[in-house]
Amino acid sequence: MTIHEDVTMQRPHALAAMTGLAIGDALGMPTQSMSLAEIRADHGRITGFADAGPHQRIAAGMSAGTVTDDTEQAVMVAELLIEGGGRLDPTRFAEALIAWEREMEAKGSLDLLGPSTKTAVQRILDGVPASEAGSTGTTNGAAMRIAPVGVAVPSDDLVRLVDAVQDASRVTHDTGLGIAGASAVAAAVSAGIDGATRAEALDAAVAAAALGASRGHWVAGADIAAKTTWARAHLRTVPAAERIDTVSQLIGTSVASQESVVAALALVGLDLDPWETLCTAASIGGDTDTIAAMAGAVLGAVHGPDAWPADAVTTVTTRNHLELGSLVDGLLALRHRA
Repeated sequence: MTIHEDVTMQRPHALAAMTGLAIGDALGMPTQSMSLAEIRADHGRITGFADAGPHQRIAAGMSAGTVTDDTEQAVMVAELLIEGGGRLDPTRFAEALIAWEREMEAKGSLDLLGPSTKTAVQRILDGVPASEAGSTGTTNGAAMRIAPVGVAVPSDDLVRLVDAVQDASRVTHDTGLGIAGASAVAAAVSAGIDGATRAEALDAAVAAAALGASRGHWVAGADIAAKTTWARAHLRTVPAAERIDTVSQLIGTSVASQESVVAALALVGLDLDPWETLCTAASIGGDTDTIAAMAGAVLGAVHGPDAWPADAVTTVTTRNHLELGSLVDGLLALRHRA
């Protein structure tokens, strides 16, 4: 098969991955950082794009179908990867993150940098080299924006893929937990683009997480590979009516990588309709926009454009002025370079 034939087959899946990230992000926007009780009071269960409700503080006033930092920073990573010929320059990335937050603050938005990224950016502003600023970052900030690396790097060499993930994560999340979580998402996306089934993509995620756990600085926390293996098996035994509570109570939905990344992958492993999966992710409380965004990237990569309702694609891309096609083309060019 020629490179052109590869790209022709892979492009719809890569575009669906980036679109799925945005769709999941937008579905989770009105429920992000809310408790199950607050979500149920405002929305019941999420079944489609919704306006931010009365209990929503971070995204207060945002309209249905609007994306958050997950999509905006994934686009940022994609642009910088293309600009850097496949490498995410630490200084350029740090500068872009600082500029992004200042722009958000100027708009009066509370949807700002997450805790690990915020700490890293402040360290950079304090004079710490960008390449050393992420030594304490363990949250899901790297994983939420890592899908472009999964598009840009093939899945047939997981060591190379985890190398690329670590390079993209170093500025903010240079810890075993941060890299393992991001590696899991990137590997699942990359495997899906290469034609993997859901189960095969999740197997790749577990293998990459195990590799990523040994990278960067060690910080105590549950092993993401082991926890994902357990969660995939356990959640399938839980009755459908109890799954949201089970994810919330046993797996966890916080910004911790060992909770939210595992929750996203476990939901993918249920083999439900992709749209239903993202609506469930948006209904589980905690970091819903990021969990749904990560799940959406994986499901889009595996299932391609058939994963998403056409009207949802139109809504999320037009409302947020997303030009994902050109980004995907640039990332796939990196994937197939000599």
